[in-house]
Amino acid sequence: MKQDKNIPYKVYLSEDELPKAWYNVRADMKTKPAPLLNPGTGKPLKAEELYPIFCEELVAQELDNDTPYIEIPQEIRDCYKMFRPSPLVRAYFLEEALGTPAKIYYKFEGNNTSGSHKLNSAMAQAYYAKKQGLKGVTTETGAGQWGTALSMACSFFGLDCKVYMVKVSYEQKPFRREVMRTYGASVTPSPSMETEVGKKILAEFPGTTGSLGCAISEAVEAATTHEGYRYVLGSVLNQVLLHQSIIGLEAKAAFDKIGVKPDVIIGCAGGGSNLGGLISPFMGEKLRGEADYRIIAVEPASCPSFTRGRYAYDFCDTGKVCPLAKMYTLGSGFIPAPNHAGGLRYHGMSSILSQLYDDGYMEATSVIQTDVFKAAEQFARVEGILPAPESSHAIKAAIDEALKCKETGEEKTILFGLTGTGYFDMVAYEKFHNGEMTDYIPTDEELAASLAKLPVVK
Repeated sequence: MKQDKNIPYKVYLSEDELPKAWYNVRADMKTKPAPLLNPGTGKPLKAEELYPIFCEELVAQELDNDTPYIEIPQEIRDCYKMFRPSPLVRAYFLEEALGTPAKIYYKFEGNNTSGSHKLNSAMAQAYYAKKQGLKGVTTETGAGQWGTALSMACSFFGLDCKVYMVKVSYEQKPFRREVMRTYGASVTPSPSMETEVGKKILAEFPGTTGSLGCAISEAVEAATTHEGYRYVLGSVLNQVLLHQSIIGLEAKAAFDKIGVKPDVIIGCAGGGSNLGGLISPFMGEKLRGEADYRIIAVEPASCPSFTRGRYAYDFCDTGKVCPLAKMYTLGSGFIPAPNHAGGLRYHGMSSILSQLYDDGYMEATSVIQTDVFKAAEQFARVEGILPAPESSHAIKAAIDEALKCKETGEEKTILFGLTGTGYFDMVAYEKFHNGEMTDYIPTDEELAASLAKLPVVK
Protein backbone atom coordinates (compact mmCIF):
# COMPACT_ATOMS: atom_id res chain seq x y z
CA MET A 1 0.00 0.00 0.00
CA LYS A 2 1.42 3.36 -1.06
CA GLN A 3 0.01 5.69 1.55
CA ASP A 4 -0.05 9.47 1.23
CA LYS A 5 1.92 10.58 4.29
CA ASN A 6 -0.51 13.46 4.76
CA ILE A 7 -3.68 11.34 4.61
CA PRO A 8 -4.26 8.61 7.24
CA TYR A 9 -5.93 5.33 6.35
CA LYS A 10 -8.83 6.17 8.68
CA VAL A 11 -10.02 9.60 9.79
CA TYR A 12 -11.94 9.71 13.07
CA LEU A 13 -13.63 12.61 14.78
CA SER A 14 -13.51 12.85 18.55
CA GLU A 15 -16.66 12.53 20.69
CA ASP A 16 -16.55 16.29 21.18
CA GLU A 17 -16.70 16.74 17.40
CA LEU A 18 -19.88 14.67 17.09
CA PRO A 19 -22.51 16.86 15.38
CA LYS A 20 -24.90 18.55 17.79
CA ALA A 21 -27.63 19.15 15.22
CA TRP A 22 -29.06 17.37 12.18
CA TYR A 23 -29.04 19.25 8.87
CA ASN A 24 -32.36 19.73 7.07
CA VAL A 25 -31.48 20.06 3.37
CA ARG A 26 -35.04 21.20 2.57
CA ALA A 27 -34.24 24.58 4.09
CA ASP A 28 -31.83 25.28 1.21
CA MET A 29 -33.90 23.73 -1.58
CA LYS A 30 -35.24 26.33 -3.99
CA THR A 31 -38.11 24.02 -4.92
CA LYS A 32 -39.42 22.28 -1.83
CA PRO A 33 -40.55 18.65 -1.98
CA ALA A 34 -44.24 18.36 -2.84
CA PRO A 35 -46.43 17.90 0.26
CA LEU A 36 -47.95 14.59 1.35
CA LEU A 37 -51.57 14.36 0.25
CA ASN A 38 -54.61 12.91 1.98
CA PRO A 39 -55.68 10.10 -0.40
CA GLY A 40 -59.31 10.78 0.40
CA THR A 41 -59.42 14.55 -0.16
CA GLY A 42 -56.38 15.02 -2.38
CA LYS A 43 -55.32 17.95 -0.18
CA PRO A 44 -52.01 18.44 1.70
CA LEU A 45 -51.96 16.61 4.99
CA LYS A 46 -52.07 18.61 8.19
CA ALA A 47 -50.01 17.67 11.22
CA GLU A 48 -53.03 16.46 13.19
CA GLU A 49 -53.90 14.01 10.40
CA LEU A 50 -50.50 12.34 10.85
CA TYR A 51 -50.64 12.08 14.66
CA PRO A 52 -52.47 8.70 14.63
CA ILE A 53 -49.59 7.25 12.57
CA PHE A 54 -46.39 9.00 13.72
CA CYS A 55 -45.02 10.46 16.96
CA GLU A 56 -45.87 14.14 17.29
CA GLU A 57 -42.29 15.46 17.32
CA LEU A 58 -41.48 13.34 14.29
CA VAL A 59 -44.48 14.83 12.49
CA ALA A 60 -43.05 18.28 13.16
CA GLN A 61 -39.72 17.20 11.66
CA GLU A 62 -41.48 15.59 8.71
CA LEU A 63 -43.27 18.81 7.79
CA ASP A 64 -40.47 21.31 8.53
CA ASN A 65 -39.21 22.75 5.25
CA ASP A 66 -37.54 25.83 6.71
CA THR A 67 -35.35 25.08 9.76
CA PRO A 68 -31.80 24.36 8.53
CA TYR A 69 -30.48 22.79 11.74
CA ILE A 70 -32.51 20.81 14.28
CA GLU A 71 -30.83 20.12 17.60
CA ILE A 72 -30.08 16.50 18.48
CA PRO A 73 -31.36 15.85 22.03
CA GLN A 74 -28.63 14.98 24.49
CA GLU A 75 -30.19 11.55 25.16
CA ILE A 76 -29.83 10.67 21.47
CA ARG A 77 -26.29 12.05 21.31
CA ASP A 78 -25.42 9.85 24.30
CA CYS A 79 -26.79 6.82 22.40
CA TYR A 80 -24.86 7.80 19.29
CA LYS A 81 -21.63 7.69 21.27
CA MET A 82 -22.02 3.90 21.50
CA PHE A 83 -21.28 3.60 17.78
CA ARG A 84 -20.37 7.07 16.50
CA PRO A 85 -18.42 8.84 15.15
CA SER A 86 -17.88 6.35 12.33
CA PRO A 87 -14.66 6.38 10.30
CA LEU A 88 -13.95 7.97 6.96
CA VAL A 89 -11.62 5.46 5.28
CA ARG A 90 -9.17 5.98 2.43
CA ALA A 91 -9.42 2.88 0.22
CA TYR A 92 -5.70 2.71 -0.52
CA PHE A 93 -5.74 -1.04 -1.21
CA LEU A 94 -8.64 -0.74 -3.66
CA GLU A 95 -6.91 2.15 -5.44
CA GLU A 96 -3.77 0.02 -5.81
CA ALA A 97 -5.73 -3.00 -7.07
CA LEU A 98 -7.47 -0.87 -9.68
CA GLY A 99 -4.32 0.97 -10.70
CA THR A 100 -6.25 4.22 -10.68
CA PRO A 101 -5.03 7.75 -10.00
CA ALA A 102 -8.39 8.42 -8.34
CA LYS A 103 -8.49 8.83 -4.57
CA ILE A 104 -11.27 6.69 -3.11
CA TYR A 105 -12.86 7.21 0.30
CA TYR A 106 -15.77 5.48 1.99
CA LYS A 107 -17.82 6.36 5.05
CA PHE A 108 -18.24 3.11 6.97
CA GLU A 109 -21.51 2.71 8.89
CA GLY A 110 -21.22 -0.96 9.86
CA ASN A 111 -19.56 -0.64 13.27
CA ASN A 112 -22.62 -1.62 15.30
CA THR A 113 -24.60 -4.81 15.90
CA SER A 114 -27.28 -3.86 13.39
CA GLY A 115 -24.48 -3.73 10.83
CA SER A 116 -25.71 -0.59 9.11
CA HIS A 117 -26.53 3.12 9.15
CA LYS A 118 -30.13 2.42 10.18
CA LEU A 119 -29.38 2.83 13.89
CA ASN A 120 -28.96 6.60 13.36
CA SER A 121 -32.69 7.05 12.82
CA ALA A 122 -33.85 4.10 14.93
CA MET A 123 -32.39 5.63 18.09
CA ALA A 124 -34.03 8.96 17.30
CA GLN A 125 -37.46 7.52 16.51
CA ALA A 126 -37.47 5.22 19.55
CA TYR A 127 -36.47 8.15 21.76
CA TYR A 128 -39.37 10.29 20.56
CA ALA A 129 -41.80 7.38 20.99
CA LYS A 130 -40.62 6.86 24.56
CA LYS A 131 -40.81 10.58 25.25
CA GLN A 132 -44.44 10.58 24.08
CA GLY A 133 -45.24 7.76 26.51
CA LEU A 134 -46.06 5.11 23.91
CA LYS A 135 -46.11 1.36 24.55
CA GLY A 136 -44.37 0.44 21.34
CA VAL A 137 -43.89 0.87 17.60
CA THR A 138 -44.48 -1.09 14.41
CA THR A 139 -42.38 -1.13 11.27
CA GLU A 140 -41.42 -3.00 8.11
CA THR A 141 -38.00 -4.24 7.07
CA GLY A 142 -36.55 -5.54 3.82
CA ALA A 143 -33.07 -6.98 4.18
CA GLY A 144 -33.43 -6.72 7.95
CA GLN A 145 -30.98 -3.96 8.85
CA TRP A 146 -33.75 -1.51 9.78
CA GLY A 147 -35.69 -4.10 11.77
CA THR A 148 -32.52 -5.06 13.61
CA ALA A 149 -31.65 -1.44 14.34
CA LEU A 150 -35.14 -0.62 15.56
CA SER A 151 -35.32 -3.71 17.78
CA MET A 152 -32.03 -2.62 19.37
CA ALA A 153 -33.29 0.94 19.92
CA CYS A 154 -36.61 -0.24 21.34
CA SER A 155 -34.80 -2.58 23.71
CA PHE A 156 -32.65 0.32 24.87
CA PHE A 157 -35.67 2.56 25.53
CA GLY A 158 -37.98 -0.18 26.88
CA LEU A 159 -40.51 -0.22 24.00
CA ASP A 160 -42.36 -3.10 22.34
CA CYS A 161 -41.36 -3.61 18.70
CA LYS A 162 -43.45 -5.33 16.00
CA VAL A 163 -41.62 -5.95 12.71
CA TYR A 164 -43.18 -7.02 9.40
CA MET A 165 -40.32 -8.47 7.34
CA VAL A 166 -40.58 -8.90 3.55
CA LYS A 167 -41.27 -12.60 3.10
CA VAL A 168 -38.39 -13.34 0.73
CA SER A 169 -35.93 -11.74 3.15
CA TYR A 170 -37.54 -13.49 6.11
CA GLU A 171 -36.77 -16.78 4.37
CA GLN A 172 -33.34 -15.83 2.97
CA LYS A 173 -32.02 -14.19 6.13
CA PRO A 174 -33.08 -16.21 9.19
CA PHE A 175 -30.12 -15.02 11.25
CA ARG A 176 -31.08 -11.38 10.79
CA ARG A 177 -34.56 -12.33 11.99
CA GLU A 178 -33.09 -14.01 15.08
CA VAL A 179 -31.06 -10.92 15.98
CA MET A 180 -34.33 -8.95 16.05
CA ARG A 181 -35.92 -11.58 18.28
CA THR A 182 -32.86 -11.53 20.53
CA TYR A 183 -33.53 -7.84 21.14
CA GLY A 184 -37.17 -8.58 21.96
CA ALA A 185 -38.96 -7.80 18.69
CA SER A 186 -41.74 -9.92 17.20
CA VAL A 187 -41.07 -10.66 13.51
CA THR A 188 -43.78 -11.57 11.00
CA PRO A 189 -43.22 -12.49 7.33
CA SER A 190 -45.12 -10.10 5.07
CA PRO A 191 -47.64 -10.25 3.55
CA SER A 192 -49.32 -12.16 6.36
CA MET A 193 -52.75 -13.23 7.54
CA GLU A 194 -52.35 -11.07 10.67
CA THR A 195 -53.77 -7.92 9.08
CA GLU A 196 -56.71 -7.17 6.83
CA VAL A 197 -54.46 -5.53 4.25
CA GLY A 198 -52.14 -8.57 4.32
CA LYS A 199 -55.07 -10.87 3.60
CA LYS A 200 -56.13 -8.61 0.73
CA ILE A 201 -52.64 -8.58 -0.82
CA LEU A 202 -52.36 -12.38 -0.55
CA ALA A 203 -55.75 -12.77 -2.23
CA GLU A 204 -54.66 -10.51 -5.10
CA PHE A 205 -51.09 -11.86 -5.38
CA PRO A 206 -51.17 -15.49 -4.15
CA GLY A 207 -47.70 -16.87 -3.48
CA THR A 208 -46.08 -13.42 -3.57
CA THR A 209 -42.61 -13.04 -2.08
CA GLY A 210 -43.66 -9.64 -0.74
CA SER A 211 -42.23 -6.16 -1.01
CA LEU A 212 -41.45 -3.20 1.21
CA GLY A 213 -44.70 -1.65 0.05
CA CYS A 214 -46.66 -4.67 1.32
CA ALA A 215 -44.86 -4.69 4.67
CA ILE A 216 -45.45 -0.96 5.15
CA SER A 217 -49.18 -1.45 4.70
CA GLU A 218 -49.26 -4.14 7.36
CA ALA A 219 -47.15 -2.17 9.82
CA VAL A 220 -49.30 0.95 9.45
CA GLU A 221 -52.49 -1.06 10.01
CA ALA A 222 -51.00 -2.70 13.09
CA ALA A 223 -50.01 0.68 14.53
CA THR A 224 -53.35 2.37 13.91
CA THR A 225 -55.39 -0.53 15.33
CA HIS A 226 -53.43 -0.95 18.58
CA GLU A 227 -53.68 1.70 21.28
CA GLY A 228 -50.38 3.18 22.41
CA TYR A 229 -48.52 2.29 19.21
CA ARG A 230 -47.17 4.36 16.34
CA TYR A 231 -45.57 3.48 13.04
CA VAL A 232 -41.92 4.23 12.28
CA LEU A 233 -40.12 3.95 8.95
CA GLY A 234 -36.45 3.39 8.18
CA SER A 235 -36.23 5.27 4.90
CA VAL A 236 -38.10 7.49 2.39
CA LEU A 237 -39.55 9.97 4.91
CA ASN A 238 -38.13 13.49 5.37
CA GLN A 239 -37.56 12.86 9.09
CA VAL A 240 -35.40 9.81 8.32
CA LEU A 241 -33.18 11.69 5.88
CA LEU A 242 -32.86 14.38 8.55
CA HIS A 243 -31.58 11.90 11.15
CA GLN A 244 -29.26 10.27 8.63
CA SER A 245 -27.65 13.63 7.82
CA ILE A 246 -25.25 12.83 10.66
CA ILE A 247 -23.44 10.56 8.15
CA GLY A 248 -22.70 13.41 5.76
CA LEU A 249 -22.01 15.92 8.53
CA GLU A 250 -19.34 13.63 9.97
CA ALA A 251 -17.92 12.87 6.52
CA LYS A 252 -17.64 16.55 5.67
CA ALA A 253 -16.03 17.35 9.03
CA ALA A 254 -13.50 14.54 8.48
CA PHE A 255 -12.66 15.82 4.99
CA ASP A 256 -12.26 19.34 6.36
CA LYS A 257 -9.92 17.93 9.01
CA ILE A 258 -7.54 16.60 6.35
CA GLY A 259 -8.07 19.42 3.86
CA VAL A 260 -9.71 17.29 1.16
CA LYS A 261 -12.81 17.94 -0.95
CA PRO A 262 -14.59 15.11 -2.83
CA ASP A 263 -15.41 15.52 -6.51
CA VAL A 264 -17.85 12.62 -6.82
CA ILE A 265 -20.23 11.36 -4.12
CA ILE A 266 -21.95 7.98 -4.61
CA GLY A 267 -24.63 6.17 -2.63
CA CYS A 268 -26.94 3.22 -3.16
CA ALA A 269 -30.60 4.17 -3.47
CA GLY A 270 -33.64 2.21 -2.34
CA GLY A 271 -35.88 4.58 -0.43
CA GLY A 272 -33.17 7.18 0.05
CA SER A 273 -32.08 7.15 3.71
CA ASN A 274 -28.35 6.47 3.38
CA LEU A 275 -27.89 8.38 0.13
CA GLY A 276 -29.82 11.36 1.48
CA GLY A 277 -27.88 11.29 4.72
CA LEU A 278 -24.49 11.04 3.03
CA ILE A 279 -25.04 13.84 0.53
CA SER A 280 -27.04 16.31 2.66
CA PRO A 281 -24.34 18.81 3.74
CA PHE A 282 -22.57 18.57 0.38
CA MET A 283 -25.88 19.09 -1.41
CA GLY A 284 -26.51 22.08 0.86
CA GLU A 285 -23.28 23.68 -0.36
CA LYS A 286 -24.29 22.94 -3.94
CA LEU A 287 -27.74 24.45 -3.46
CA ARG A 288 -26.25 27.59 -1.88
CA GLY A 289 -23.71 27.95 -4.70
CA GLU A 290 -20.74 27.47 -2.34
CA ALA A 291 -19.31 24.35 -3.99
CA ASP A 292 -20.07 21.83 -6.68
CA TYR A 293 -20.14 18.06 -6.52
CA ARG A 294 -21.16 15.29 -8.87
CA ILE A 295 -23.68 13.17 -6.95
CA ILE A 296 -24.70 9.71 -8.18
CA ALA A 297 -27.57 7.53 -6.94
CA VAL A 298 -27.10 3.82 -7.70
CA GLU A 299 -30.11 1.50 -7.82
CA PRO A 300 -30.71 -2.12 -8.83
CA ALA A 301 -31.75 -2.70 -12.42
CA SER A 302 -34.49 -4.94 -11.03
CA CYS A 303 -36.14 -2.01 -9.19
CA PRO A 304 -35.19 1.13 -11.17
CA SER A 305 -37.43 3.84 -9.73
CA PHE A 306 -35.11 6.75 -10.61
CA THR A 307 -33.92 5.57 -14.01
CA ARG A 308 -37.17 4.10 -15.34
CA GLY A 309 -39.86 5.35 -13.00
CA ARG A 310 -42.23 8.28 -13.27
CA TYR A 311 -42.22 11.44 -11.16
CA ALA A 312 -45.76 11.47 -9.86
CA TYR A 313 -47.94 11.20 -6.79
CA ASP A 314 -48.29 7.62 -5.63
CA PHE A 315 -49.16 5.61 -2.57
CA CYS A 316 -46.20 4.87 -0.32
CA ASP A 317 -47.48 1.33 0.24
CA THR A 318 -48.97 -1.54 -1.74
CA GLY A 319 -52.14 -1.70 0.36
CA LYS A 320 -52.88 1.99 -0.35
CA VAL A 321 -53.47 2.91 3.29
CA CYS A 322 -50.68 5.50 3.50
CA PRO A 323 -50.64 9.13 2.28
CA LEU A 324 -49.75 10.00 -1.28
CA ALA A 325 -46.21 11.23 -1.90
CA LYS A 326 -44.79 12.81 -5.04
CA MET A 327 -41.76 10.75 -5.94
CA TYR A 328 -40.07 8.78 -8.64
CA THR A 329 -42.07 5.57 -8.58
CA LEU A 330 -42.68 2.31 -10.41
CA GLY A 331 -46.21 2.13 -9.03
CA SER A 332 -47.24 1.00 -5.55
CA GLY A 333 -48.39 -2.34 -6.93
CA PHE A 334 -44.98 -3.14 -8.43
CA ILE A 335 -43.57 -6.29 -6.82
CA PRO A 336 -39.82 -6.40 -7.51
CA ALA A 337 -37.99 -9.61 -8.34
CA PRO A 338 -36.70 -11.37 -5.20
CA ASN A 339 -33.13 -10.12 -5.60
CA HIS A 340 -30.72 -10.13 -2.70
CA ALA A 341 -30.47 -6.39 -2.08
CA GLY A 342 -33.65 -6.49 -0.02
CA GLY A 343 -33.18 -2.96 1.31
CA LEU A 344 -33.41 -1.56 -2.23
CA ARG A 345 -36.64 -3.34 -3.21
CA TYR A 346 -38.95 -0.33 -2.78
CA HIS A 347 -41.17 0.94 -5.58
CA GLY A 348 -40.54 4.64 -4.90
CA MET A 349 -37.94 7.13 -3.76
CA SER A 350 -37.68 9.86 -1.12
CA SER A 351 -39.60 13.01 -2.04
CA ILE A 352 -36.52 15.08 -1.20
CA LEU A 353 -34.22 13.09 -3.47
CA SER A 354 -36.89 12.89 -6.17
CA GLN A 355 -37.17 16.69 -6.26
CA LEU A 356 -33.38 17.14 -6.30
CA TYR A 357 -33.05 14.58 -9.09
CA ASP A 358 -35.84 16.18 -11.09
CA ASP A 359 -34.19 19.59 -10.66
CA GLY A 360 -30.90 18.22 -12.02
CA TYR A 361 -28.80 18.41 -8.84
CA MET A 362 -27.94 14.71 -8.94
CA GLU A 363 -27.85 11.83 -11.41
CA ALA A 364 -28.78 8.16 -11.24
CA THR A 365 -27.66 4.86 -12.69
CA SER A 366 -28.81 1.26 -12.38
CA VAL A 367 -26.65 -1.85 -12.17
CA ILE A 368 -27.33 -5.59 -12.48
CA GLN A 369 -27.03 -7.95 -9.54
CA THR A 370 -24.15 -10.17 -10.68
CA ASP A 371 -21.98 -7.12 -11.45
CA VAL A 372 -22.75 -5.81 -7.98
CA PHE A 373 -21.52 -9.01 -6.35
CA LYS A 374 -18.38 -9.06 -8.49
CA ALA A 375 -17.60 -5.59 -7.16
CA ALA A 376 -18.46 -6.66 -3.60
CA GLU A 377 -16.06 -9.59 -3.80
CA GLN A 378 -13.30 -7.46 -5.28
CA PHE A 379 -13.72 -4.92 -2.50
CA ALA A 380 -13.81 -7.56 0.25
CA ARG A 381 -10.61 -9.18 -0.97
CA VAL A 382 -8.57 -5.98 -0.81
CA GLU A 383 -10.24 -3.83 1.86
CA GLY A 384 -11.08 -6.58 4.38
CA ILE A 385 -14.77 -5.77 4.87
CA LEU A 386 -17.56 -7.97 3.55
CA PRO A 387 -20.08 -5.42 2.26
CA ALA A 388 -23.86 -5.68 2.29
CA PRO A 389 -25.46 -6.21 -1.14
CA GLU A 390 -27.09 -2.78 -0.88
CA SER A 391 -23.78 -1.00 -0.20
CA SER A 392 -22.17 -2.97 -3.01
CA HIS A 393 -24.21 -1.04 -5.56
CA ALA A 394 -22.27 2.07 -4.52
CA ILE A 395 -19.01 0.11 -4.59
CA LYS A 396 -19.72 -0.99 -8.17
CA ALA A 397 -20.31 2.61 -9.27
CA ALA A 398 -17.24 3.86 -7.38
CA ILE A 399 -15.06 1.24 -9.09
CA ASP A 400 -16.48 2.25 -12.48
CA GLU A 401 -15.70 5.92 -11.81
CA ALA A 402 -12.19 5.06 -10.63
CA LEU A 403 -11.54 3.04 -13.80
CA LYS A 404 -12.70 5.99 -15.91
CA CYS A 405 -10.05 8.05 -14.11
CA LYS A 406 -7.52 5.37 -15.02
CA GLU A 407 -8.41 5.84 -18.68
CA THR A 408 -8.30 9.65 -18.58
CA GLY A 409 -5.54 10.13 -16.01
CA GLU A 410 -7.77 12.36 -13.87
CA GLU A 411 -7.06 12.37 -10.13
CA LYS A 412 -10.63 12.73 -8.93
CA THR A 413 -11.57 12.23 -5.29
CA ILE A 414 -14.46 9.78 -4.92
CA LEU A 415 -16.58 9.28 -1.79
CA PHE A 416 -19.08 6.46 -1.43
CA GLY A 417 -21.23 5.25 1.41
CA LEU A 418 -20.44 1.80 2.81
CA THR A 419 -23.74 1.54 4.62
CA GLY A 420 -23.38 -1.87 6.18
CA THR A 421 -21.81 -5.30 6.38
CA GLY A 422 -22.92 -8.45 4.57
CA TYR A 423 -22.34 -11.12 7.19
CA PHE A 424 -26.06 -11.98 7.26
CA ASP A 425 -26.17 -12.13 3.47
CA MET A 426 -24.20 -15.33 2.94
CA VAL A 427 -27.04 -17.05 1.08
CA ALA A 428 -26.69 -14.35 -1.55
CA TYR A 429 -22.93 -14.76 -1.71
CA GLU A 430 -23.39 -18.54 -1.92
CA LYS A 431 -25.72 -18.21 -4.91
CA PHE A 432 -23.25 -15.86 -6.58
CA HIS A 433 -20.33 -18.24 -6.05
CA ASN A 434 -22.37 -21.23 -7.24
CA GLY A 435 -23.39 -19.45 -10.43
CA GLU A 436 -27.06 -19.57 -9.40
CA MET A 437 -27.61 -15.81 -9.24
CA THR A 438 -29.70 -14.28 -12.00
CA ASP A 439 -30.12 -10.76 -13.34
CA TYR A 440 -33.77 -9.86 -13.65
CA ILE A 441 -34.70 -6.61 -15.37
CA PRO A 442 -38.40 -5.70 -15.65
CA THR A 443 -39.69 -5.22 -19.18
CA ASP A 444 -41.14 -1.95 -20.43
CA GLU A 445 -44.51 -3.68 -20.61
CA GLU A 446 -44.37 -4.72 -16.94
CA LEU A 447 -43.49 -1.21 -15.81
CA ALA A 448 -46.13 0.35 -18.05
CA ALA A 449 -48.80 -1.92 -16.57
CA SER A 450 -47.82 -0.91 -13.06
CA LEU A 451 -47.54 2.79 -13.85
CA ALA A 452 -50.94 2.74 -15.52
CA LYS A 453 -52.44 2.20 -12.07
CA LEU A 454 -51.01 5.39 -10.54
CA PRO A 455 -53.63 7.43 -8.68
CA VAL A 456 -55.09 10.40 -10.52
CA VAL A 457 -54.23 13.59 -8.63
CA LYS A 458 -55.80 16.85 -9.74
